[in-house]
Amino acid sequence: MSAVSKTANKTKIVWSCRECGHNQPKWNGSCPACQNWNTLIEEVSVLEEKRFEAKKLGPAKAIRISEVNASAFKRVSTNMGELDRLFGGGLVEGSLILVGGEPGVGKSTLMLQIANALASQGLTVLYICGEESAEQTSLRARRLNIDHQNLYLLSETNFSSIRAQIDQVQPDVAIVDSVQIVYKPELPSSPGSVVQVREIATEFMHIAKGHGITTFLIGHVTKSGELAGPRVLEHIVDTVLDFEGDRQHGFRLLRATKNRFGATDEIAIFQMKETGLAEVPNPSQAFLEERMKEIPGSAIVPGLEGARSFLLEIQALVTATSFPNPSRRSTGLDSNRLGLLLAVLEKRVGYQLHHCDVFVALAGGLKIVEPAIDLGILLAIASSFSNRSIPSDCIVIGEVGLGGEVRGVSRVETRLKEAIHMGFKKCILPKKNLKGLSPHIHEKNPARRRRSCRPSYPKHFKLRI
Repeated sequence: MSAVSKTANKTKIVWSCRECGHNQPKWNGSCPACQNWNTLIEEVSVLEEKRFEAKKLGPAKAIRISEVNASAFKRVSTNMGELDRLFGGGLVEGSLILVGGEPGVGKSTLMLQIANALASQGLTVLYICGEESAEQTSLRARRLNIDHQNLYLLSETNFSSIRAQIDQVQPDVAIVDSVQIVYKPELPSSPGSVVQVREIATEFMHIAKGHGITTFLIGHVTKSGELAGPRVLEHIVDTVLDFEGDRQHGFRLLRATKNRFGATDEIAIFQMKETGLAEVPNPSQAFLEERMKEIPGSAIVPGLEGARSFLLEIQALVTATSFPNPSRRSTGLDSNRLGLLLAVLEKRVGYQLHHCDVFVALAGGLKIVEPAIDLGILLAIASSFSNRSIPSDCIVIGEVGLGGEVRGVSRVETRLKEAIHMGFKKCILPKKNLKGLSPHIHEKNPARRRRSCRPSYPKHFKLRI
């Protein structure tokens, strides 16, 4: 039998899911693993002799947990306080980081700024710009005032050539823009396919772990907002960052959905400017600087993301409609949650909203799904419906149940400290949270702290149940 026939016998057509990576021999309308429709695409299975081979380091040996040298992990600061806090204290040497986001949100801009910050510390950074030429990336870098001798650009999509350049340059940090465009020529699949993305991610994982190179993989997202490629891609990497934000607004939110070296659900907030992305150290001040005081339909709520609390403005507009089906629109909030809260407001409070259009928006272009803002949404709608404004120095905290009860929320002291820091004097919160408040909440000014054992709220700060 010839070599060609042997190879032909080993190739096999399979149908792979773009979302979860599930393989099956026949096509179906929906994937049996993730239940998504129209996600199965035709692929050629990978030949066994052409798959990657991991470095043979000898058989593994079991050791006691007390003998493990945890101090071997070396962290490198990015000189960007928001990013260092997001990563848990800095970048871990040899880690594999996946950054996902919609096209045009600013992923390449953020990566160039990170590359410049690391190169300024004497680290060698290799930026693999597969989707653009080196000239295009250089023009963007010049607009951002980025020009460093330790920053190398490589416009290449063939993984074999990329691997050769990595061996030659020996960088400390590698940035791949993007993982969907890089391909291995020996794989019988097109770039961006399930097989190619899975193999490329695994190869970069071996490079990062074997050579101690901190590697960033930039990935695109689908129309549903999920990361393009198989789900196994998120299991391979050490950290998954979601870069989101409304392009009509200047704010961008970087969220850590997975982090093996730090806390998850942490966020870093940036603002897009002409010179690139600037850190926002005080999000509450940035989100509330344009709000109008003493107007109906406005409520201030303290949101919580990870270990950070910041104040947001919820705006509601209730108007009479002449159509049989009133509109229920929301921006930055869960539309299903809005419908539920409107039903509670009609049933339990008696507001007649069935003949009114209701529009609710979260100012600033962010998206929040935390249940602690339920009471703020209801009060903003009630304020617009009754044309009565909520006091501008008052914040609202509380989760609302189907019975109309106001439930307690988590980490209420963190929210109250942020409100006190921003100068708010009143708070509406659940009765349950009033019982567990610590007596150590005080003003941020150390000169005005009280030394008594009583609850040390400022005299002007009032709590309402």
